[in-house]
Amino acid sequence: MEKTLGLEIIEVVEQAAIASARLMGKGLKNEADGVAVEAMRNRMNRINMRGRIVIGEGERDNAPMLYIGEEVGICTQPDAANFCRLEELVEIDIAVDPCEGTNLVAEGRNGSMAVLAIAEKGGLFHAPDLYMQKLAAPPQAKGKVDLDYSATKNLQIIAECLDLIIEDLVVIVMERPRHKTLIEEIRSTGARVKLIDDGDISAALSAGINGTGVHALMGIGAAPEGVISAAALRCLGAHFQGRLIYDPDVVKTGLLSGSKAEIKAQLLDMGISEPDKVYDASELACGKNLLFAATGITDGDFIKGVRFFGGGMRTQTMVISSQSQTIRFVDTVHMVDMEKNSSLQLL
Repeated sequence: MEKTLGLEIIEVVEQAAIASARLMGKGLKNEADGVAVEAMRNRMNRINMRGRIVIGEGERDNAPMLYIGEEVGICTQPDAANFCRLEELVEIDIAVDPCEGTNLVAEGRNGSMAVLAIAEKGGLFHAPDLYMQKLAAPPQAKGKVDLDYSATKNLQIIAECLDLIIEDLVVIVMERPRHKTLIEEIRSTGARVKLIDDGDISAALSAGINGTGVHALMGIGAAPEGVISAAALRCLGAHFQGRLIYDPDVVKTGLLSGSKAEIKAQLLDMGISEPDKVYDASELACGKNLLFAATGITDGDFIKGVRFFGGGMRTQTMVISSQSQTIRFVDTVHMVDMEKNSSLQLL
C-alpha cells in the first residue's frame, strides 16, 4: 500500500494544505475548511484506488464531500472495470481532517495541518461524532500509563520512563472550561501545561515523538481526530488511549443528542457494544498496514506551513508508515510559473 499509494497520498494532503493556506489569516474559518475538503477530494478521485471515507466531514446529509461512507478514487466509478483490475485492488479505509485547526488558519496562528490516515478495509475504528478522553505519551511509556490512572500517577510514570523529574514534563491540554480541574492537578504535580485552542492531532504527535519538548497529551477532544491520532501513534510505537465521552453534562455531543442514557442507546444501535471501553491505539487503528500523512498549513512544532513565492509554493509533509517503520519528511516545491522559477532560491 505504501509503495502504490505513498506519493499520491502525499499529494492529497499537499493540495488540501495549499488551498487552505491561501485563506490563512483572513478570518474565514468555514471557507478555509471548505476549499481544503474540495482540493483533497479532487486529488483522491484521480488515484487508482477504491477508498471509503470512515472518518470525514460528517454524515452525508450534512457534508456534501468527504462524508462518512463516501467512496473515492478512480476505481469507485461505475465504469471502473474498464480501466481498473478490480480483482487486484486493495480496498482501503480513509480517515481525513482536511483542515485540522480551522480557527488557527482563520486567525493566522501556528499548528494547523491537512491530515489523513489510511488502512486496509476494516482497519480504522468508525468513531461516532462525539468526544473522546485521550492520553498520548512517548514510546517509553507505552502500556505503562493508563486513562484509568490519575493525571498525577501518569506523570510520575512518564517521568520515570524518561528518566526525568516531573518538573521537566510538559503536558498539552486544550484550553476548555471542562479541563479546569485537570489543569490544576497537572500544575500541582510541578509539571508544566501548554494550552492549545485547537489541533490535538498535532498535539498527540508532539507527545508521541521524542525530542519535541512535549511529554503528554491529556484531556477531552473530538473522537474522529482521536482515531487519526491513534493511527499515527501506533506507527510511531507511542502510547495512545481513548474513551468515548457521551455525557452531555461533561461536554456537548456532536450529531447524537439526548440524555446520557439516550445517547448510550444510540451508540449500542451503531454497534458500539462497550461505550465506556478504553480503546488503545491498536484497537482504534487495527489495520495491518497503516499510513499517516500530514502537511503543514501554518507552521507547527515539526513541519512548516505553506510558503508562497513568485511562481509557486513550498510545502512540508510528515509521512509515517507501519509497513516500512519510517518517519519521512517530504519538502516539496510546487512550480506553477516556470518563467518565475528560473532563479528559484531553496534556502
